[in-house]
Amino acid sequence: MSHTIKVKGSVINNPSDNAIGNAHFVHCVATAATQTGVVKNAAGTTLGQFYLHAAGDSIVIEKSTTDTITLADGHASACAPRS
Repeated sequence: MSHTIKVKGSVINNPSDNAIGNAHFVHCVATAATQTGVVKNAAGTTLGQFYLHAAGDSIVIEKSTTDTITLADGHASACAPRS
């Protein structure tokens, strides 16, 4: 299912503990097979994980601006939901 978002920044390849420009919403896309992404707070505590089943799968994550995202084989970019 596709969704419409407002693009807010550049694409970050394979983000690791990256706040994605302190974005509140982040669009994540798997570029390889199955991916498990991780969201952590500024202290490094894991808040949760998300699962992308295959290359091309995507999700929009809502997070605090200082939270970080790790996605080993994927792209992430700041975005805003379309209102």
